[in-house]
Amino acid sequence: MVVLRAKVLVTGDSCVGKSALVQVFQSDGTHYPKNYTQTVGAEVLVKLVNIPETTDSVELFLYDSAGKEMFSDTVQQYWEHPNLVIVAYDVSNEQSFNACNKWLERCRSLAKSDNNLPGALIATKTDLKQRRVISTKQGKDYANSKNLEYFECSAKEHENVEAPFYFLAKEFHRLYKEKLEAMKGMA
Repeated sequence: MVVLRAKVLVTGDSCVGKSALVQVFQSDGTHYPKNYTQTVGAEVLVKLVNIPETTDSVELFLYDSAGKEMFSDTVQQYWEHPNLVIVAYDVSNEQSFNACNKWLERCRSLAKSDNNLPGALIATKTDLKQRRVISTKQGKDYANSKNLEYFECSAKEHENVEAPFYFLAKEFHRLYKEKLEAMKGMA
């Protein structure tokens, strides 16, 4: 049984629902923040994810980061050496979608390894169907162009919240196994 630990940066503009997403996932759906509280710096939540068809698990250290520029210096200290990244945007807010590239590039520039930090693009607030301005196709196209996996979810409705986190845990585990095999081949 192997327990891996992964640092996951959860980024995106303020008010896109990053904290709600992380809190709903971490609490298995028992906690949804009813009132908005702006994140200052970063809040770290931890969740153990069992990897299917193995006895292994990945402990995700979820760094829920402030989305306001005024906190960027504060946040920077938490961002060093991430293993995985989540970039979130609100489907009803075009500006938050347009800012995804900025957030992704910041995260990838701080990764230890190459510039291809594994990650997910999450379209949040999909329950706001009448106010949606970013289509699924736009999100998928952007995700594909940046080598990210694409997910849509609603923390408020508890829809598809776990999927991106389980994907990232499995991806981190897969990369670990690949590195292990490569090292065995060198011996």
